[in-house]
Amino acid sequence: MDRRELGRRGEAAAAAYLGRAGMTVAATNWRTASGEVDIVAWDGPDLVMVEVKTRRSTRMGSPEEAVSPAKQRRLVRLARAYLAETASRPRLIRFDVVSLRVLGPDRALLRHHRNAFAVSGE
Repeated sequence: MDRRELGRRGEAAAAAYLGRAGMTVAATNWRTASGEVDIVAWDGPDLVMVEVKTRRSTRMGSPEEAVSPAKQRRLVRLARAYLAETASRPRLIRFDVVSLRVLGPDRALLRHHRNAFAVSGE
């Protein structure tokens, strides 16, 4: 399985997990000219922008460590674009990371990092 397929399968597993956890998935792979959000979901009245990271090993660090400060800033900009495009009015916006580490052909360790990073004033 190549990296693209690994990522696609990880995102599908994350979306299924979030649905089972009671969240409503509004969009997957939501794109603008400036980037993409893996999953846009609603957790009740809260908008959740979800970054999904899937890895085969931790040789290069844990999956969640791949969400760099630059990636975090990009997700904040994309959240603003999503709000502008959809005219959504959430109670708050949260940034979550779902990390998956593949353990076998049909097994992975999934971790849901709620409110994974804080948004500072820009």
